[in-house]
Amino acid sequence: MNKPTGDDDFEIELEVEVEAELRMSESSRPEEAAGRPLSEWLFDPADAEREDIGLRNLLSAVEELEADRRPRRRGADEGA
Repeated sequence: MNKPTGDDDFEIELEVEVEAELRMSESSRPEEAAGRPLSEWLFDPADAEREDIGLRNLLSAVEELEADRRPRRRGADEGA
């Protein structure tokens, strides 16, 4: 099944956005915030961890979509 080029562009843009969000999430260092007094937290470290997990799952899904659309090569044992 062929998809319009617009879908490809959307998926590439989505992947770039998710990767940028992951970099921001990782740079926030939630593990350091957890060691500070609650009154100094700028965010809940548990929320940051849940967001990170969700972003990684979304990135995996986008990568899987891309992999599904790549042309598959026939192996030597698959016949002609």
